[in-house]
Amino acid sequence: MSELAVDGIPVAVTCRVLKIARQPYYRWLARPVTPAELERAYRANALFDAHRDDPEFGYRFLVDEARDAGVPMADRTAWRICSEHGWWSAFGKKKCGKNGKKPGPPVHDDLVRRDFTAQVPNQLWLADITEHRTGEGKLYLCAVKDVYSNRIVGYSIDSRMKSRLAVAALNNAVARRPDVAGSILHTDRGSQFRSRKFARAIACHGLVGSMGRVGAAGDNAAMESFFALLQNNVLDRLTWTTRDELRIAIVTWIERTYHRRRRQAALGRLTPIEYEVIMTTPASQAA
Repeated sequence: MSELAVDGIPVAVTCRVLKIARQPYYRWLARPVTPAELERAYRANALFDAHRDDPEFGYRFLVDEARDAGVPMADRTAWRICSEHGWWSAFGKKKCGKNGKKPGPPVHDDLVRRDFTAQVPNQLWLADITEHRTGEGKLYLCAVKDVYSNRIVGYSIDSRMKSRLAVAALNNAVARRPDVAGSILHTDRGSQFRSRKFARAIACHGLVGSMGRVGAAGDNAAMESFFALLQNNVLDRLTWTTRDELRIAIVTWIERTYHRRRRQAALGRLTPIEYEVIMTTPASQAA
């Protein structure tokens, strides 16, 4: 604006074109933004972006995300900025309900309505996240199940429950099952599934998102049944010293036992692999 004024264009005209008032401009001119204030604004933006993607993160996780985005800062600085703006973990304080969790707004409508049936592969997928403790800390598993055969078509295991855990599981499923455009992916209202990264992944692969209702645990009961089996057959069987031990046990049970050895009454006493081979045509199997 100052350069335009030097060229003979009045400030009033420039402000009118830009649709801004002259008074704030003159106040800024008298007291411009300092480099320290500008740097603080960049830091606040980086922390806010990380908080919006993963509302469950506290300031220690948010500062890690900001550093990864190229905006380094001290932990104390991140705490001060988050404190000023109220950007706290969704689990930091009780908000409502018996478990202290407040369900976030749905990103998608509920297209399933507890009808966990499918006539062909890739018609309806379910996704959810579970966790278990080890001697090194928690390990998180995000799994994607095809309702048609109850097969786990994709999963991801990580030491941190971030949105990228859900995105990696979805990408793994799509890599195994190409041509899934139009398939419904149903989840609960976890922040990982409401994140912008996960929403972009769904749109990128041409999937149709579906999300359960508030306070309706049965809206993803079919996925919870798989996690209950995993809990009884793997997670609670031993005390796990390291994350790698538990990771290997989970993968082994899914790929060897659940997919190829465990017969299910809902599948006519067939395993998920057997059911897909017997009940689908070669063209459907390729999909």
